[in-house]
Amino acid sequence: MKKAPDFKLQDQNSEYKTLKDYAGRWLVLYFYPKDATPGCTKEACNFRDAREVIETVSGASVVGISKDSVASHKKFSDKNDLNFTLLSDPEHTTIEAYGAWGPKKFMGREFFGIHRNTYLIDPSGNIVKEYIGVDPQTHSQEILDDLKAFKAN
Repeated sequence: MKKAPDFKLQDQNSEYKTLKDYAGRWLVLYFYPKDATPGCTKEACNFRDAREVIETVSGASVVGISKDSVASHKKFSDKNDLNFTLLSDPEHTTIEAYGAWGPKKFMGREFFGIHRNTYLIDPSGNIVKEYIGVDPQTHSQEILDDLKAFKAN
């Protein structure tokens, strides 16, 4: 178990959020490549649909991070009726601190970008589980199952 790296980033409403804002409760911190792309929209909408159950089961907050701008996050959130926080990390400092930035390949081209990773952070600020290269279709259910298991222990 390791301590979750701290952050101070703006959300879709231009308000700053830090890791300390979530102290004392579970946090589902997920990193995604780009607003309004098919996989990222699917993942966000699945978290939107599961958020109430996730919160009821564990008291967890869901937070998404990408390098898109605050304005892009606002548009993405409004268009998809997202009911959780999106944080903007244009310099990808937090993304890198969590290990979600690195080399990628697409159509034979190599570049650096955001990996679709999620970190489950306990109420003490420790990363208790890492999900690397998640499936946007099934990931929210996987998180819910794991939160139930952690709460049972």
